[in-house]
Amino acid sequence: MARASRTQEVVEQVLDAIIDGKLRPGEPLPPEGDLADEFGVSRLTLREAVRLLQAQGVIVQVPGRRHRVAPVAQWTGLESVVRHARSAGERKRSSLELLEVRMMIETGAAQLAAERRSQTDVDAMHELIERMKAAHARTDVAAFVEADLAFHDVILHAADNRILVAALLPLTTMLAETRSETSAVSEIREHAIAEHTAIVAAIASGDRLAARDAMASHMDQTRGDLLEYVHSRR
Repeated sequence: MARASRTQEVVEQVLDAIIDGKLRPGEPLPPEGDLADEFGVSRLTLREAVRLLQAQGVIVQVPGRRHRVAPVAQWTGLESVVRHARSAGERKRSSLELLEVRMMIETGAAQLAAERRSQTDVDAMHELIERMKAAHARTDVAAFVEADLAFHDVILHAADNRILVAALLPLTTMLAETRSETSAVSEIREHAIAEHTAIVAAIASGDRLAARDAMASHMDQTRGDLLEYVHSRR
């Protein structure tokens, strides 16, 4: 267990070195012994980390030569891509990309939730909207974000699809960071409350298309708010 944890730390350290430009795409990795010394681990631990990064498409094996770092566009591991997207230089682009992914996933989740939700789910969503309103009134951004994320989590679980829930898990941290950024703006919180109220009404009605459209409206509103209130002020 300790080795697995240390291996994951090395994976993250290598990713950060790539993101920071210390290791560049297309270039060979430094000699194994040098990397092991730099990260303070055994060669065995380093090799395990490299194998994990190979599985995610971050590092490419070159027969007879040192491995090289692959271009980010060729990475296949969601966690690695998300870590890169969270870096400072990529935040603006990644926040819009995240919304595009949410549009594709969460509109479908809302459709399923309209068919499969229980009254308990509906009650939970109403309660979370009240929490959002209370947090907005006292300008408690952290509490607002917590209630906002919990609202969408109820919808995902109400959709009753295990793969859908698992697909969004690696994006959880990124979602929280993006929400904190947008929810700091009072107008965006007001818009979010209105959009969430429309979503729960559509899901409660059992109308799949209305639920899909309500979620799509929320995503469009969020994108517009992000561009107007956040990106334009940077």
